[in-house]
Amino acid sequence: MNWRYRIILYFFLFAFFLVAVRLFYWQVVRAEELSNMGRAQYGRQVLLSAKRGEIKTSDSYSIAANKILYLLFANPKLIKDKEDLSKRLSLYINEDEATISAALKYEDRYWVPVKSKLDSKIKEKIDSLSLPGIGFEEQSVRFYPEASLAAKVLGFVGKDEYGSDKGYFGLEGFYDRQLRGKSELAVVIQDATGRPILSKLEDVSGKSDGRSLILHMDRSIQFLLDGILKESVLKYGAKGAMAAVMDPKTGGIIAMSSHPTFDPREYEKYSDDFYKNPFITDTYEPGSTFKPLIMAAALDAGLVKADTKCNICAKPVEIGGYTIETWNDKYAANSTMADVIKNSDNTGMVFVGQKLGLDLMISYLEKFGFGQMTDIDLQGEVTPQIRPRDSWYPIDLATASFGQGISVTPIELLTAFSAIANGGKRMEPHMVARIETPDGEIIDIEPKILSRPISERAAKITTEMMVNAVNNGESKYLKPEGYRVAGKTGTAQIPVEGHYDPNKTIASFVGFAPADDPAFLMLVVVDRPSTSIYGSETAAPIFFEAAQKILTYYGISPTE
Repeated sequence: MNWRYRIILYFFLFAFFLVAVRLFYWQVVRAEELSNMGRAQYGRQVLLSAKRGEIKTSDSYSIAANKILYLLFANPKLIKDKEDLSKRLSLYINEDEATISAALKYEDRYWVPVKSKLDSKIKEKIDSLSLPGIGFEEQSVRFYPEASLAAKVLGFVGKDEYGSDKGYFGLEGFYDRQLRGKSELAVVIQDATGRPILSKLEDVSGKSDGRSLILHMDRSIQFLLDGILKESVLKYGAKGAMAAVMDPKTGGIIAMSSHPTFDPREYEKYSDDFYKNPFITDTYEPGSTFKPLIMAAALDAGLVKADTKCNICAKPVEIGGYTIETWNDKYAANSTMADVIKNSDNTGMVFVGQKLGLDLMISYLEKFGFGQMTDIDLQGEVTPQIRPRDSWYPIDLATASFGQGISVTPIELLTAFSAIANGGKRMEPHMVARIETPDGEIIDIEPKILSRPISERAAKITTEMMVNAVNNGESKYLKPEGYRVAGKTGTAQIPVEGHYDPNKTIASFVGFAPADDPAFLMLVVVDRPSTSIYGSETAAPIFFEAAQKILTYYGISPTE
């Protein structure tokens, strides 16, 4: 008899095992699927997007905010006269009757979208009609209250391949994950006819709103810079212009602007070329604005002093079958290094480049950050690479010393100059000063030193050379009276089909003020001005107009 009991026991154990496996399959493996099927019988799943974090200037003013609009939806099962309803709705929502009728034809559905992004006034008018089967859902959409102000810094919010909001370009793209937060999946409880029977939503997955960004950007200076550049593009007949203002002590970007620009509220009306920020994406040959960096390197290496005399500056310099001349065909034998910067003497910079030699030249270029990302917190930064050592020729060393034959981005050059303005310390450029969480916690972004390419002494000597260049150079008439300003003009020819076009240039000016304790560092770049090819007559006036107004705005008194 024992074997019969044993068979019965095994049978029940096996049956119990099968039931356990089946329960595990339904309750664990297919739990979510079955739960969704159940909810579908009594409700409609909706995705509630998290509130996107705002982007604020240093005074906490929102330049990228959120606006509540409404989605108009319909329940075709509750609408008896669809033709009449379509006609009445078309009077309010700027949509033709045929389009509305097409949306209402799905009689087997409880919910169909009709029109999105309706403002509150239209919603109120339609609500007052008490139309059967019509309802509204809130939509949070990105809103830029200052229109095109800092548009290329901000970027915009568009849609991804799934129709969800996504940040593109600039801050919206770089910080998209932090700004957008986490969306919420919820269920609207409905009765048999599809009408909501509960006012609350049943949470399915948690939602957390996005974090907000508080920038280093000063709204007044940004507005000032935008206006000056817009006027200057027209005034100088330029293809475009860009500029950025940095606090050289922290790397914080106080303002960054470029023209032409676009309106992020209507980004779809512009071509893709308008979206990129040329200050971090465009490469160019910097020309004479590069000279103080090479001079600073030679000073730091102890190869020259401010009063070192140039022994090859009496005439054009011949190198490898090429002739290097000065920009104005004027030559001065035994020019000092201070004179070389003041006069923007190409032959004098060849002298400095030869003192440095190729190995030291490349070493200092790398210390100043060229060929490397600055890691600015904007989407889209690029960097041109420094050519390999074995591809340099003597003429390349010579031309690189005065900023030709070498490519940089404006943000690279601005960041490199922070080392001169900041006692030898090169700072990481940064747009965001603080991050604000949805519950009000503030997270500070600490300044970061990227490198120390030169000594404090070399930085001070180079600063004095740049002050001398402003006081006694081509742009001395533009200097704000009573202020010590360190600066340097640049006029770089543009390479075209293997040679340089003498009539097309990139004009620029870089400088900082007050020279002894800089409140700001600024780089201005003008793309192919037509009224004059020279930086002293295009970029320099832009720089000094902005500098004068910034000094006044900061309440900095003259010291001379």
